[in-house]
Amino acid sequence: MKAKKLELLNFRTPAMRAFHMTWLAFFVCFFGWFGVAPLTPLLRDEFHLSKAQLGNAMIASVAATVFARLAIGWLCDRFGPRRVYVGLLAIGSLPVFGIGLAHGYTGFLIGRLLIGAIGAAFVITQYHTSVMFAPNVVGTANATAAGWGNLGGGVAQVVMPLLVTGLLALGCSTAHAWRLAMVVPATLMLVLAVLYGKLTQDDPSGNRGTSSENSRSEVRKVNTFLIAARDPRAWALALMYGACFGVELTIHNVAALYYRDRFGVGLAGAGLIAGSFGGLALFARALGGIAGDRAGMRFGLKGRVSLLGIMLFAEGVLLAAFSQIGSLPLAVVAMIAFGLFVHMAAGATYSVVPFVNRRAVGSVAGIVGAGGNAGAVLAGLLFRSEQLSTQTGLLCLGGAVIVSSGASLLFRFEETAEQTGRGEAEASQTGHSAVPAE
Repeated sequence: MKAKKLELLNFRTPAMRAFHMTWLAFFVCFFGWFGVAPLTPLLRDEFHLSKAQLGNAMIASVAATVFARLAIGWLCDRFGPRRVYVGLLAIGSLPVFGIGLAHGYTGFLIGRLLIGAIGAAFVITQYHTSVMFAPNVVGTANATAAGWGNLGGGVAQVVMPLLVTGLLALGCSTAHAWRLAMVVPATLMLVLAVLYGKLTQDDPSGNRGTSSENSRSEVRKVNTFLIAARDPRAWALALMYGACFGVELTIHNVAALYYRDRFGVGLAGAGLIAGSFGGLALFARALGGIAGDRAGMRFGLKGRVSLLGIMLFAEGVLLAAFSQIGSLPLAVVAMIAFGLFVHMAAGATYSVVPFVNRRAVGSVAGIVGAGGNAGAVLAGLLFRSEQLSTQTGLLCLGGAVIVSSGASLLFRFEETAEQTGRGEAEASQTGHSAVPAE
């Protein structure tokens, strides 16, 4: 039976063990994914990188994730989240270790491209919590796990420059210091791979085995991606997720460099400011998920989507305002303001995902997650041009978010789906009837 409460201090039940392990795994994946981002000024100087080359590396870091997320959702439907997560953590640690072998633009670009596949961890996180928690709390569970995992990006912005600074103080050269620092997130990924395999199970009923019954079930699930791909609501959510998570990834990539170049902030200071944006994930994503669940209880599935549209509109307006601010203190305040809505909108998105198509939860999560990275790829194109300033790129990005918020007006659910969603949410909240595992 799916869990009907999110008991954060409970480590005994399968649902809560999965919750805690999945956000920890995503945290270290996000740490590894963006561990090199705050160190970009050092790499720029060492490799003599142009703005276009930096833009290419930024795009590479999120482009690979688009395809990885599409594939990983189908893999979760077929093999279960436990084995898929263990494999991703173990294999994904290799390019995080390996980027330290780069000694020029080509090696750096390839490293960023391969590391980008780690971002598919998000889909496994959302899949695992979606199958473990009941409708009354699934949005909150999804958003909280994703938010705490996303915090790894903010922590990387703060910790990685400090690690480099410490290594420099110990006598390491700059070229050796940033390479040694990347060993930390890679090692953490290997540790989590072992723990995830030992402490979690695939769903409330247990792990997926190799019996003939399970094998036949897995064969039937081969077409879950096609089922999800034929549903226009999955692509609408992918567009909207691109407008929030895509912006989040973009800010993670450009923030430290932006504050260093425009306001003259030092490496550690720029990392600290950029880290405050990522730090919002500690609570803001969860707020979005909680708000989505409450909107769903009161207004149904359409209420969840309408709330998401409002959050995206507010995000776009504040992002556009941030781009025009020339004062450092005001810029930080504005970044925190629009960042709040960025993270809340991302959380609200995945309060909708479990209800789009119940036959293909993993594949829908993969398509929507890929949309987030596709948004980051498109946003990255704004920041690779030598002719377009970063401020103008941010302004254009804010306008695009405002336009994308209109997709919420086109979203439709069948009446039967609305009634089913409300009924299950009310039943799981009151405890009058059980909600079966999917």
